[in-house]
Amino acid sequence: MDIKKDDIIKCEVTGVTNYGVFVKIGNDYDGLIHISEISNKFVNNIEKLFLPGDIIDGKVLEIDDDKKQVKLSIKQINTKSKKKRIIEERGKGFEPLKENLEIWIKEKLDDLEKNTKTP
Repeated sequence: MDIKKDDIIKCEVTGVTNYGVFVKIGNDYDGLIHISEISNKFVNNIEKLFLPGDIIDGKVLEIDDDKKQVKLSIKQINTKSKKKRIIEERGKGFEPLKENLEIWIKEKLDDLEKNTKTP
């Protein structure tokens, strides 16, 4: 298997500890995703996130070809969609605001005027 730094590869979880996730990459390499590379947020219990046998994606950070070991990251994978999300407009949008704004302002000014008059 040809693995290069920054590749995003499929891995099979083989073990989960309180400090990281051990994975198998193909038939040749083993890997570790340290808990600090799981998420940008606090990870309370890593063992609740992964189970042996799970197939996950990992980004290659370092490769030791002699030992057939790879350091990986999940949090460094850019999972944001490159597609622009189109928001479909429904209804009248801001039209009711435009139609009623002057009326609401007049009503509020009238209320204020009534409340500020001294008896």
